[in-house]
Amino acid sequence: MNPGDVDLRNPDLYVSKVPHEIFTWLRREDPVHWNPEADGRGFWSITKYGDIVAISKNPQVFSSARKHGGHRIYDENIVGTAGMGVDETDAPFISMDPPEHNRYRRMVSPGFGPSRLKALEEQIRDRVCNILDRLGERKECEFVSEVAAELPVQVLAELLGIPQADRMKLFEWSNSMIAEDDPELRKGPEETAADVRAMIEYSGRLWEERVAHPGSDLISMLIRGDAEGEPMSKERYLGTFILLVAAGNETTRNSISGGLITLSEFPAQRRKLVENPALYATAAAEIVRYVSPVMHMRRTATADSELRGKNIRAGDKVIMWYVSANRDEEIFSNPFNFEVTRAEASQLGFGVGQHFCLGARLAELQLRIFFSEFLRRYPKAEPNGPIRRMRSNFVAGIKEMPVRLR
Repeated sequence: MNPGDVDLRNPDLYVSKVPHEIFTWLRREDPVHWNPEADGRGFWSITKYGDIVAISKNPQVFSSARKHGGHRIYDENIVGTAGMGVDETDAPFISMDPPEHNRYRRMVSPGFGPSRLKALEEQIRDRVCNILDRLGERKECEFVSEVAAELPVQVLAELLGIPQADRMKLFEWSNSMIAEDDPELRKGPEETAADVRAMIEYSGRLWEERVAHPGSDLISMLIRGDAEGEPMSKERYLGTFILLVAAGNETTRNSISGGLITLSEFPAQRRKLVENPALYATAAAEIVRYVSPVMHMRRTATADSELRGKNIRAGDKVIMWYVSANRDEEIFSNPFNFEVTRAEASQLGFGVGQHFCLGARLAELQLRIFFSEFLRRYPKAEPNGPIRRMRSNFVAGIKEMPVRLR
C-alpha cells in the first residue's frame, strides 16, 4: 500500500507506535499532502518543519479560531471543545487568533514567567522526591499511574490554587476531554456529559471563591484581567479552565513516560545524563522532540494560498504534524537518534509562533528535575512488560507501562 493512501486521521494508526515510516515518506515524496476523509471534506497534511513554522506565523491566512473549526482535526464549531456549546463565548484562547488571542494569553502569562518558575523549582523537586519516596524499596511499579501522572497534576493543582486532594479530578477530566477516540478512556455520552457538568460546577465554584478572595493563582489572574483591567467573562473562563487542565496534564505526563522509554532505548545517552547532570537542560528539550507528546495542531485557511505548488483553498483544513517536523532530516542531523547534547533548531513539540505553549518552560523544568532525581535513584530503570498506548491521533499518550526499577 502506498503510504500516501493511508488516512492519518485514523486513530488506530497510533495504537502500537507513531507511524514514523509514513511521515518519513510524506516528508520526502509529498510534504503538502491531501488526505481525504470519509466523513468530511479532507485536509492538508503538512509534514516539514519549515512549512509548519511559516503557517504558524501567518494567522491572517491560517486561523485557529473556533468559528473556522478550531485547533483539532475535527471541527470545534460542530462538536465543541468540551460539549459546552458551539459559539465563540466559551472558546479558550488556543482557539482564537490575534489580537484577541494575545490579550487573553497575557492574562495568565505571569503565572509561567521566570520568577514564578524560580519560586516553583524547589517545590517541584520536593514533590518529585515525595513521589519517588512512596516507591520505597520496590523493584517494579506501574509507572504511568504511580509516577508520571502524579507530578504534573500536583503542579497543576498548585498553579490553580486548588487542594491537592482534588488533583485526581483534574487527571480524570483531562482524560475525558482528550481521549475521545479511545474506547477505554472515553466514557459513554451520559457519563461524559456528567463529567463536563462536574467540571463546570467545580471551576464555577473556584471562580466565585476567587472573586471574593483573589490570590496569585492562575484563576485569580483571569479574574483580574489584562493591563486595562478587563476580566475574562465567566463563559470564556470555563473553556480556558478546561484548556489549562488538559494542557497542564497531558503534555508533561506523556513526556515523562515517553522519556523513560526513550532513555531505555538509548542506554549510552542515559549514562551521559547520570554522569553529567549539567546535560539535563538540553535533555529535557530533546525528550520533547523525540516523544512529541502533542502530535498535531490544526489551522484553517481563510484565503486561497499556495504551498510547494499545492493550491490551498479558503476553508481547507491544514494539519501541522509536529511529530513529523521533529524528525525532519533537513533540520535535525540523525533525527531518529536521541542525543542529550543536541543543540540544533528548536523542537516543535510545544508549537511555534503566537500559539507557542505558555507552559513550555514549566514542562521542561519538571522534566529536568524529575529525571535528575529519578535516574539518581534508578539509573537502569526500564519498561518491563506491555506498553499500552492511547488510541489517539492527537496525543502520543501512554495509558499503562510496567517498569522495573532495580
